[in-house]
Amino acid sequence: MRMRHEHVTEGTDEKQRGPLLKKIYTELYITEGLREETISWNNLLHNAPIRCQDIFKVLTDQHGSIRVVLTIGVAGIGKTFSVQKFTLDWAEGFKNQDISAVVPLSFREMNLIRDEQHSLLTLIQLFHPTFQKIPAEQLSVCKLLFIFDGLDESRLSLDFNNSQVVSDVTQKSSINVLLTNLIQGRLLPSALVWITSRPAAANQIPPSCVSRVTEVRGFTDSQKEEYFRRRFSDEDLSSRIISHIKASKSLFIMCGVPVFCWITAVVLENMLTTEKRKELPTTMTDMYSHFLMQCGLDVTEASLYSGVCTEIFRRECGIFQKPVYCFVHLSVQEFLAAVYMIHCYNNKKTEVVENLLKNQTNISTLDKFLSRIMKKSLQSQTGHLDLFVRFLHGLSVESNQRLLGSLLGQTENSPEIIQRIINNLKEMKTNDMSPDRSINIFHCLMEMKDPSVHQEIQEFLKSENRSEKELSEIHCSALAYMLQMSEEVLDELNLNSYKTTGEGRWRLIPAVRNCRKFINSIKFNVLFVLQIVRTMEFKDKNSELIFLCLHVCHHRYELSENDCEAVASALKSNPSHLIELDLSKAKLKDSALEVLSGGLKSPNCKLETLR
Repeated sequence: MRMRHEHVTEGTDEKQRGPLLKKIYTELYITEGLREETISWNNLLHNAPIRCQDIFKVLTDQHGSIRVVLTIGVAGIGKTFSVQKFTLDWAEGFKNQDISAVVPLSFREMNLIRDEQHSLLTLIQLFHPTFQKIPAEQLSVCKLLFIFDGLDESRLSLDFNNSQVVSDVTQKSSINVLLTNLIQGRLLPSALVWITSRPAAANQIPPSCVSRVTEVRGFTDSQKEEYFRRRFSDEDLSSRIISHIKASKSLFIMCGVPVFCWITAVVLENMLTTEKRKELPTTMTDMYSHFLMQCGLDVTEASLYSGVCTEIFRRECGIFQKPVYCFVHLSVQEFLAAVYMIHCYNNKKTEVVENLLKNQTNISTLDKFLSRIMKKSLQSQTGHLDLFVRFLHGLSVESNQRLLGSLLGQTENSPEIIQRIINNLKEMKTNDMSPDRSINIFHCLMEMKDPSVHQEIQEFLKSENRSEKELSEIHCSALAYMLQMSEEVLDELNLNSYKTTGEGRWRLIPAVRNCRKFINSIKFNVLFVLQIVRTMEFKDKNSELIFLCLHVCHHRYELSENDCEAVASALKSNPSHLIELDLSKAKLKDSALEVLSGGLKSPNCKLETLR
């Protein structure tokens, strides 16, 4: 196990042994519980930092044992690296020595045998032949840890409601049935189980089966720097790369995703060590455009052996020596999707464009086309189109069009059209859509290399008469982003001190995450406060909301179960900040009221007034 995990493979190189894991591994930021915007899986909002090695250890304020852990994280955030580091530390005798054996079983490899019949014993022996020496009865005596990596890649049909009961490790059944019985504890109840997944696939596992949920959040700011210093032995090169990504907020934020750090390192190392002087990428679209062209993509001759097949896709053989392909990172797929969409638009492939926009008309010019797609992305609560839309806007910039050449086709990049695109972004209304989504408008401006809003907000933050300066909605999105991402925690956020519209205040909500005190005396409508409640994720443990009240006013508003879950979460949180709750004009179904009552019963509830 030590020999299988001591080396890593970054990117696409499947044959050559990569560097030692211990040499390049950078500690990841992992929390117990989830951010509510990540997934509404079971409304866990603990957000307590936890080390990878400690995920099966009971914390001081917890009771019972931890048997099944579900680890959530977006693509490329470091879930598999965490599994590899945990396993290596165990194999070398450093951590978790109470575990008798670690049994990694990736879903990607189990897909290859999904139609076969196995017992748990033969399944283990197939993946790990050393277990052939161990008799079946010894499995129940040993403390085993099964690691199922990559639930989002599973092609298995996990049915936790109608599954056949299997309790004997020698009983043959389908792979689906074996896994559900193992996770539920019917089969080998002494075993520990660790499942990793991207957020969208996590709902396949019922909350009742899971003892602990953790989230891998990637690199903190200091960990980003550590990654580049570990990756390059040349201190001058690593310092130049760190200086460059720090100068570009867009790049620096994205480097929270470890795989993006790798893409950045590949591109910048090549550009900084070649003699020919080039302008370094400053936006995400710049970086991915350069990454696509060093891959050796020949845009004049679409070859089967082009770099797309050898660099952008990773080929893995695994224990069965059967090739399995995947993108090196999901964002590469989104970038290629944006390239394809611009290509289709430029080459008048209207059926592709119409399918995306649901047959909307009047998209004859690039500015109208991008405006429609931006509005579509803002309507999404999950933000699944955000990155795609950022790339689309970045690809309208002349420098990226020049770099990608004929791949995009004949493009419309007249100064008038570009200015209309920028103006559309600045003037766009979100109409009470998610304030986190509205920040993407600001990101799109940055991808188009329009620095005006960013510079104006920097001047605003330096000015002494902030209360006199009126802020537009796009200014508020930029301000929320900059306050939220600041390394310094804001002492006080008072929405009344900003001269802006109601929508402007709405867009400022994400800044709540990085403040110690939040003050507002306005009686908010229910949507406003629910969004603040859902956004509450403080960087400082001493953070507090000085005043937060929820009033349902002006019209009768029906609170759904999800709405009541958000309020109940605020009432249960420790510390809880909700002190006044006015639901006198709300319509509540019994099921929603039952959810709300759970919050009112909480010992953490600090409610002073309830109507």
